[in-house]
Amino acid sequence: MKKRKVELVVISDLHLGTYGSHAVELNKYLASIKPKTLVLNGDIIDIWQFRKSYFPKSHLKVIQKIISFASKGTKVHYITGNHDEMLRKFSDMNMGNISLVDKLVLELDGKKAWIFHGDIFDASVNHAKWIAKLGGIGYDYLILSNRFVNWCLKKIGREPYSFSKKIKASVKKAVKHISDFEETATDLAIKKKYDYVLCGHIHEPKIIQKENKNGSTLYLNSGDWVENLTALEYNNKRWKMYRYDETKYDEDDEDLFEMEELVSAQMLNAIIRENKKKILS
Repeated sequence: MKKRKVELVVISDLHLGTYGSHAVELNKYLASIKPKTLVLNGDIIDIWQFRKSYFPKSHLKVIQKIISFASKGTKVHYITGNHDEMLRKFSDMNMGNISLVDKLVLELDGKKAWIFHGDIFDASVNHAKWIAKLGGIGYDYLILSNRFVNWCLKKIGREPYSFSKKIKASVKKAVKHISDFEETATDLAIKKKYDYVLCGHIHEPKIIQKENKNGSTLYLNSGDWVENLTALEYNNKRWKMYRYDETKYDEDDEDLFEMEELVSAQMLNAIIRENKKKILS
């Protein structure tokens, strides 16, 4: 496949090190592009749920690919999120073409883009981390079971189904949380006179012009590589949302879903034991 040249790519919420991460699909996407600048907008490695027993080759390949981009001239900005917040003690560190920051401002064709993960707006993350971590564990289980269901649906020729999207759409508090998140981010961006505000965190890909009595800004959320498999791309003064489509890639590529791992009772028991220790420690 011929590589596409892209001026700027923003990806977030990869959650490498968890069973829900679609690392194989992400590797296919990264192998298809040649970005001038790559922004990793938080929750890249899921340190909250990191397991020594689970970090497969496909996840390692993502990290290797990012390093390869940097070695070939791509500017890589790693913005810390809540699941990789341990890296914040090393913020403002630079290693060649790779920088580690908590937030970022980029100038794009005379306009300013304000980029940050967005967990600062989440009360459960900032004031009750144990609740947020417990929720993260439950989310991982939900995604894991959803992967099994979708594998079965694919075998019988049915369309995939998202448990989490259904829950988000039906629970008023979840819908309000997303709306409040967007309003808070855009109000601050307008106040600070930024033309674009880019976030991650809520796993809700979106590009929408937002305005209030003080002005307007373009709100962008890069989504995730757990459910939506999306990325933001900027080229020729325009933003677009990239959505992964497996039909555009070779069928011979490695299949991310491994049936044996999913149905293994030993694996599930190991997850429960490890996460109980984390919650109690």
